[in-house]
Amino acid sequence: MTPIQLSATLDVLNSALGFNAPADAVVSRHFRENKNLGPKDRAVVAETVFSVLRHLPQLDWLAGGEEGNKMPSTRDLLLAYFTRIKHLNLRELPAVFGDNDKERAAGMKGMALRDAPLNVRAALPQWAVEALLAEGKTEEQILELGQSMLQSAPLDLRVNGIKAKRDAVAAELKAVGDINTTLTPFSPWGLRVEGKPAINKYKAFLEGRVEVQDEGSQLLGLLCGAKRGQMVADFCAGAGGKTLLLGAMMQNTGRLYAFDISEKRLSNLKPRLARSGLSNVHPQLIASESDQKIKRLAGKMDVVLVDAPCSGMGTLRRNPDLKARQTPQSVSELNAKQIAILNSASRMVKQGGRLVYATCSFLSSENEAIVTAFLATHPEFKLLDAREILKKERVEIELANEYLQLTPHQHQTDAFFAAVLERSVPVAAAVEDSVDAE
Repeated sequence: MTPIQLSATLDVLNSALGFNAPADAVVSRHFRENKNLGPKDRAVVAETVFSVLRHLPQLDWLAGGEEGNKMPSTRDLLLAYFTRIKHLNLRELPAVFGDNDKERAAGMKGMALRDAPLNVRAALPQWAVEALLAEGKTEEQILELGQSMLQSAPLDLRVNGIKAKRDAVAAELKAVGDINTTLTPFSPWGLRVEGKPAINKYKAFLEGRVEVQDEGSQLLGLLCGAKRGQMVADFCAGAGGKTLLLGAMMQNTGRLYAFDISEKRLSNLKPRLARSGLSNVHPQLIASESDQKIKRLAGKMDVVLVDAPCSGMGTLRRNPDLKARQTPQSVSELNAKQIAILNSASRMVKQGGRLVYATCSFLSSENEAIVTAFLATHPEFKLLDAREILKKERVEIELANEYLQLTPHQHQTDAFFAAVLERSVPVAAAVEDSVDAE
């Protein structure tokens, strides 16, 4: 690491470790403000910062953070990172580290992680480990999950089926950019890219033949089962990655609503929508989950996807700062939103229609617990088996139960959760039953 790279890394880490903004935003801002950093410098700085954040519970322990509950300095964390994660010997440490630092590094080399608390070994927050233990997860399962989050996530692409075939896009990327890809094992539209090339500079991206999308996210489309001519809603559309997938599955027919409470997120959908070639998507800004626009669509939707706001703990490979930014209180507040959103979205589903609830979290409180609570008060819905749905789509995937529960170590995706629910009673009848019950 050059002195320039090291200085930039320390500056970015000092800002990122305040946890006042997402780490990727902190990194991007620093790069915008420091034009002297070249592409190689930026790559080294970004990779180091994100790797430090991924390993933060371990680095904190190695640097003595347990003593007096005091957070080690950025220099101490970086020293621990070079010593134990990068496995540099004392002679290889950057010149900024003096004799005293090297003496500390020697001490760190002698520390045994096997003697550390479970949350340190798993590189997860203590509160998350306690939640997983309360769910019945074993120590081995927690270690497996946590350690799988320590690697950088691969770059997955989704081929836009209304514009191109997967094999053709793979051949194009190889020909024009020497980009190697492999077919994703589960998604019929996915390509996994070797390395981290700037895909957004290539025509395949600029002309809408591919979008960046984790394979786990792509599988949500298969669970929705959206078809030609249907009425479909993406209830928490965000920047619209799943909206675009659903629109392509519908072959640009029918009507697809993209709802969100954020005007900024919906505005980010516009250029993606233009590239995609879709004309069946209707972005809709709503004030809340109980907006009048939602009420007017009661009982009309064939499919409603609720990709609920969540802790994002399943994306720790990409967003490692969430380990420090999320808390039991923030998750509890999200739980209240999740059940309210699911309740409201369910009203749009017609008899025989599908309601798909999804998160990018591995916490039961955001997943099974929400679905269980919903089904207890909505007997008009029944849980479908995700394994059976995927099998009909010719996707052979190992799942523990009827839910889609993906993890990096088992499926090489982010940690996704999804439940597929089907309405068996018309909306009017369900409303009457609810009134009678009260």
